[in-house]
Amino acid sequence: MSIKNQIINHYQVLLQDKIDVYQDLIASLTEDAQNDAKSSAGDKHETTLSKLHIEQEKIALKLNEALTQKQVVTKIDLDQQTDRVVLGSLVKTNNLIVLIATALPKITIDNQSFFSISPQSPLGEQLLGQEIGHTFQMNQVHYEILEIL
Repeated sequence: MSIKNQIINHYQVLLQDKIDVYQDLIASLTEDAQNDAKSSAGDKHETTLSKLHIEQEKIALKLNEALTQKQVVTKIDLDQQTDRVVLGSLVKTNNLIVLIATALPKITIDNQSFFSISPQSPLGEQLLGQEIGHTFQMNQVHYEILEIL
């Protein structure tokens, strides 16, 4: 399995775990709200339900973000070969290795660190559309594209 496949698989598992946690939290809050509705009355009941509803909305936003991120990662063509950096490219620079997909946490595979960044991020914008050998400077750091996978 190629390193790009390993990275994509790792991020898919990470995102699915996040999605599962958010779905469980929403289900738990829904159950809490139903239980509270059976046992409470008055202003305290309304305040509790309101707080539970606000919390559900926050978690639902996080769930939607994770679902969107998973959709982006899942759509990456693992067999795509290109001379330029595009969405889905794994880009090796002199400083780091990044997947151009969506903003996700750093992961480590075989003692090597990988980052997933959004094409709209400052670094993503510098890399997108560029070829091997392209150099640029960002935040006083010199970057050179060494490989595009």
